[in-house]
Amino acid sequence: MKKMNILKAAAAALLSLFAVSLSACSDDNTVGAQTAKTYDMSGFAKGADVSWLTEMEANDIAFYDATGRKNDCMKILRSLGMNAIRLRVWVDPADGWCGQQDVVAKAVRAHNLGMRLMIDFHYSDSWADPSKQNIPEAWKNYTLEEMKQAVANHTRTVLEALKKAGIDSVEWVQVGNETTTGMLWPMGKVSDGNFANFAQLVNAGYDAAKEVYPKSKVIVHVDQGNKLGKFTWLFDGLKAAGGKWDVIGMSLYPDDSDWTTEVADCLANIDKLKQRYGTDIVISEVGMDWNSEQAEPCLRHLVDGAKKVPACEGVFYWEPECYNGWKQYAKGAFDNSGKPTKALDAFK
Repeated sequence: MKKMNILKAAAAALLSLFAVSLSACSDDNTVGAQTAKTYDMSGFAKGADVSWLTEMEANDIAFYDATGRKNDCMKILRSLGMNAIRLRVWVDPADGWCGQQDVVAKAVRAHNLGMRLMIDFHYSDSWADPSKQNIPEAWKNYTLEEMKQAVANHTRTVLEALKKAGIDSVEWVQVGNETTTGMLWPMGKVSDGNFANFAQLVNAGYDAAKEVYPKSKVIVHVDQGNKLGKFTWLFDGLKAAGGKWDVIGMSLYPDDSDWTTEVADCLANIDKLKQRYGTDIVISEVGMDWNSEQAEPCLRHLVDGAKKVPACEGVFYWEPECYNGWKQYAKGAFDNSGKPTKALDAFK
């Protein structure tokens, strides 16, 4: 079953090569005039992490535009103004989803639509976040030197697979996911203030990414973009230990009752971090409950505000395609009928 599902996803990527060439006769045209729409794929990144997409499609979950017309999810997002896709990578996931083959299939689809790419390495077989940074099963007994080599090899192998598939540019490579206190625990954990191992592991991923895509920008990612202290603590320590990064990544999941303060603090922190470290910032993840009345004004305020901050490279919604209880995740931006909510209008 695992092989059949992943092969199905890979086949979809190949079919998209032909689908894109036919788009001039379908959803991307003005009826009658038959003139293809154009999409702005430059400048400020307006993106989405859609890592669950192929798994949802394998479960026969469909997506619809605002008129109720069935369409490819990435095309719907593109039509709403999005110009970038973020995809997570797991080392050896139990069911294959978000493994190398699945990631390549989704990346090819995004690339064929002209979308820019962010690849998010978790360096785990499953979720990595501030509460857990589990070492992949195959790496369990590695020394620090072996772990650095594993990080480099995994990063290089996945990116080389993308290049072999015809993807000539990966704009952002995220080394670790929400590494607020390090990654690959306990070896790379920095809650005790010792950043040496973490810095070496980050640099292993950084150098490997640059080998394959020299122009890629490497991100180190921290949660709660409204809390400046989390960022200064980590990046001060990482810098002192010789760690390398090009862009600081933020997550922000605003609360309905306090989103105005959280967004204002997040936007202010972008400028403060730029001044402190001299590097740009990207909001790698954002989300709110799909049925919240505050979702649309919050996203508009965040995206419009981020566009005005020169140091901010873009905003990525996390898994907007989730709907109708998928994985019990309620912070998507499609309604229960599979159509985009007004929150995504912020990206137009």
